[in-house]
Amino acid sequence: MARNDAVWGIDIGNCSLKALRLRPGNQSDQVIADAFDFIEYSRILTQPGAEPAELIRDALKQFLSRNSVKGDRVAISVSGQNGLARFIKLPPVEVKKIPDIVRYEARQQIPFDLQDVVWDYQRMGGSSEEVEGFVLETEIGLFAMKRDQVFRALSPFDDAGIPVDVVQLTPLALFNYVAFDQLGRAKASDDFDPDDQPPSVVVLSLGTDATDLVVTNGFRVWQRSIPIGGNHFTKALTKELKLTFAKAEHLKRNATAAEDPKAVFQAMRPVFSDLLTEVQRSIGYFGSIDRSAKIERVVALGNAMKLPGLRRYLSQSLGFDVSRIDSFDGLNGPEVLNAPAFQENQLSFGVAYGLALQGLNKGVLATNLLPKEIVKDRMIREKKPWALAAAAILLLAFTISFLSHSMALSSVAESIFGQGEKAAADVSAEASRLSGEASSARGEFEGTDAIGQNLVSNVEGRILWLELLRAVNECLPSDPANQRPKEIELRNELHVVNLECEWTENLENWFGLMKRQNWYQSLQPRAAAGAEGAEAAEEDPGPSGPGWVIQLTGYHDHNRDVAGGNQGAEYVRNTLIQNLQSGKVILPTPDGQGVEPVSMKELGIGYPVLVDPRKIRVVQAVDPYAEPDPAAAGAPGAAMPGGAMGMGMGMAGMPGEMGGMGANRGKTITLRRFDFVVQFCWQPTPPTARHEKLEEPAGEEQPASEETPAPEKTAQNQP
Repeated sequence: MARNDAVWGIDIGNCSLKALRLRPGNQSDQVIADAFDFIEYSRILTQPGAEPAELIRDALKQFLSRNSVKGDRVAISVSGQNGLARFIKLPPVEVKKIPDIVRYEARQQIPFDLQDVVWDYQRMGGSSEEVEGFVLETEIGLFAMKRDQVFRALSPFDDAGIPVDVVQLTPLALFNYVAFDQLGRAKASDDFDPDDQPPSVVVLSLGTDATDLVVTNGFRVWQRSIPIGGNHFTKALTKELKLTFAKAEHLKRNATAAEDPKAVFQAMRPVFSDLLTEVQRSIGYFGSIDRSAKIERVVALGNAMKLPGLRRYLSQSLGFDVSRIDSFDGLNGPEVLNAPAFQENQLSFGVAYGLALQGLNKGVLATNLLPKEIVKDRMIREKKPWALAAAAILLLAFTISFLSHSMALSSVAESIFGQGEKAAADVSAEASRLSGEASSARGEFEGTDAIGQNLVSNVEGRILWLELLRAVNECLPSDPANQRPKEIELRNELHVVNLECEWTENLENWFGLMKRQNWYQSLQPRAAAGAEGAEAAEEDPGPSGPGWVIQLTGYHDHNRDVAGGNQGAEYVRNTLIQNLQSGKVILPTPDGQGVEPVSMKELGIGYPVLVDPRKIRVVQAVDPYAEPDPAAAGAPGAAMPGGAMGMGMGMAGMPGEMGGMGANRGKTITLRRFDFVVQFCWQPTPPTARHEKLEEPAGEEQPASEETPAPEKTAQNQP
C-alpha cells in the first residue's frame, strides 16, 4: 500500500478518544492539521460498571465511520504509569559500542527479563560531545513496557483494522509537543550549554485518573506520573455531597453554576491540597537532581484544568505562572483550529499533537515501543506481492530457458557426433598415459638429483663451519705477540667461553625481537660519518628467510676506570661487533691453490647485536705474575709442574676468577670485568656459490639457487 505523508496521532484516554492528523508544513517549524476527532465515551472507563474494551471498540468504530486512515501512519499512546523511563549517564565510550553498553544497562535497570518487555533507547540531545570517535558525558534515555501491556493496548486497533506504526508513552508524547511548539521547535544539540541551560518548563497534564508531570528544557526531560486526576474531584463530591457519580461529574464541570458553589469547592479542597503537595514534591525532587535547571513557568493541559480556581490556586502556591494553552504556535490548518469542538477541547490534544509530530519525524524523541516482530511481519506482508511477482518472472524465465535448451539438445543426434566423441576420448586417454609417464620420469630425475645435492652439500657444509669459526676468531681483538701490555685491563682481548647456534626458519622473528628490546641500536655502523648513513641503517629491513642464529658468550677485562675510556659494552661494539659487520677474513679459494679475502657479508654473517648489556662488575682474579706457592700444589710440600692451575676456572664459572685450585691460590688482583652475549645471524654461502656470484655479469642479478648447499641442521655439523 502506498504511504501518504500524513500521520494520525490517537490518544485513548479514560474519558474520551482524541485524534489529530498532521502533514508537513512549508516551513520546518510548522505542521498542518487537516483532520481531527474528539469522541467522548458514554461512561468513564474507570467508572463502576463500565466495560472499557467495549467502550473503546465503539469509539474506534465511530472514529473510522467519520475518518479514513488508509495510507496514513498511526501513532498511539500508552499511559506513563504502565511504562518505565530511566536516564543513564555513560562513561567515555566509542560510538559503535554504545548499543552493547545500553543493552547491559537495560538488563540492570529493567526489573524484568528483556524477553518479557519491549524497550528502546535514545541519546538525549545536548548530552554528549564526540572527540575522535569517543563520546563524553553521554546521557541515554531508556524506555520500556511489559510486552503483554503493549499487546493489550494494540488489541482494540487490531480488532478495528487500524495498523499502528508508533507506540509511545504519554509523558514522552507531551515532551515532543512542548519541545516543538513551546520551546523553539527545531533545536540543535550544538546550541546546548550544560553550564548555561535554557529555562525549563513544567507541563501538568491533568487526566482522568492521573496527572502527567513533565519537566523539560527542550533537550532533556524528566517525568513523573501523579496518581491524582479529574476523577478524584468527582469522587470527593460523591463522598461529601452524597451524590451519584454521574451527578457529581456534571456538578464538577459546572461548579460555578451550582446552587452553592462554595460547598462544591469546599468538598474538593482536599484534592486541591493533595495535588499541590504532589506537584511541589515532584518539582523539589527534580531540583535536587538537576541543580543547574531553572524553571520558568508551568503549562497546564487536560480538560480537567478548566476547573475554576485550580490554575490560580496552583500558581499562587507554586510561585510560578501556570498558563493554560489557548493556541498551538506550530500548528496551521484553519478548518481544524477554528472548529468549535477542537477549540473547546484544545487542552486535551497535547498528547495527540506530540504523537503525530513523532510520526512526521519532527519530535525530539523517536523511541518506539512497537514490538519488533510486528514491524517485521508487516514488512514481509507489504513485500509479498513484489516477491510473488519476482518469483513468477523468475519461473517464466526458467521455463523459457528450459525450452530453448531442450530444442538445442534435440538438434544433436548421436549418429552424427558419436564417432567424433570416441576419437576425442581415445586422444584424451593417450594424453593421460603420456602425462603419467612424464610425471614418473620427472620424479626419478628429482630423486637422483636430490642424492647428488646431498652429497655435494655435505662436503661444503663441513667447510662452512670451519669458515665460520675462522671468521669469529679473526673478529676477536688481539695485541701483537711482542707488544702485549702487562696490565690486564689494557690488553685488547675478548674471552669467548661459549659458542651456541640455533637454526630458525624465519630470521625476521629473531630480528624483530632485537628491535623491540632496543638492542638493535648496536647494528648502526660505527664508522658512519654523518646522519645520512645512520638513517639508512635504521631503514634496513633486516634478514629474511631461514638461517642460523649464532651466540657468543664471554667477558673482557679491558675496563680501566678513566674518563672517556673504551670499556664495557662500548669496547665490545668497537671491536667484535664492528668486525662482524664490516670485517674480512682470509680463506682458501675453492680450488685450494691460494687464499683470498672474504667479507662477512659474503660469508652470510650479519646484523650482530650486543644482547642485554649489563654493568661492569668487580671481580677477584688470580694474579698471573705472582710467585708460585709450593705448599698449595696438591700434596704437602709438592708443587705441580709449571703452575698448571694458574689460570683455572673460578668459583663463579668464568676463567681466571678467584676460587681456582692453581698454584697461586690466594694471590689475587682486583679487575673490572664486563660479561657479554653477542648474537648474529648466519645464512651460509658456500665457496662455489660465492665465486659464481662474483663471476656474474654486472647488472644481472640471478635468483637464489635452490641447489646452493647449506650446512645440515644436525649435531655433527655444529661446533
